[in-house]
Amino acid sequence: MQILPGLLLLLWLPASLARHGPPLWGGLHTHGTPRCYSAEELSLGQVPPHLLARAAKWEQALPVALVSSLEAASRRRRQERPPTGTQCPVLGPEEVLEADIHQRSISPWRYRVDTDESRYPQKLAFAECLCKGCISTKTGRETAALNSVPLHQSLLVLRRQPCAPDASGEPAPGAFAFHVEFIRVPIGCTCVLPRTAR
Repeated sequence: MQILPGLLLLLWLPASLARHGPPLWGGLHTHGTPRCYSAEELSLGQVPPHLLARAAKWEQALPVALVSSLEAASRRRRQERPPTGTQCPVLGPEEVLEADIHQRSISPWRYRVDTDESRYPQKLAFAECLCKGCISTKTGRETAALNSVPLHQSLLVLRRQPCAPDASGEPAPGAFAFHVEFIRVPIGCTCVLPRTAR
């Protein structure tokens, strides 16, 4: 997986926003409020082209880049066999040899596609830990000596919110504006020492 480009993007976007200020996002009124779009101007799931062209290379971020492959793998699994639960796996040498990182980790995780129609990108890959504990390297089975916890990264997204196209202040049906938002996206899992009661 090409994690490095996605991480570099996350570091670059906030700095770029700070450097360029409001003109980067365009479509702002003179008093600094986001532009209000009608449903005819932009359909659900679309964003203004200038947002994508100037700063939003979301497809390079790992949570976005994984979505298409996850959806394709999900379709194949449904055709071949019913989906399995989120149980902690037992790792054997034969599974480890050809497995991906998230499968051969001693804190294994799986990915699911999170969909939010009011957000852009609408679909993101979220990691889910498969074990409460971690996999013992000796037995290949779960042990409570360590805890599995998710790792998060901040991702810049755009949030659609109702808006008023005129000075009345009353939101118009179907009218919306885009607001910048940072969300915490789980991207993997790791093992930590458990918190013990004192």
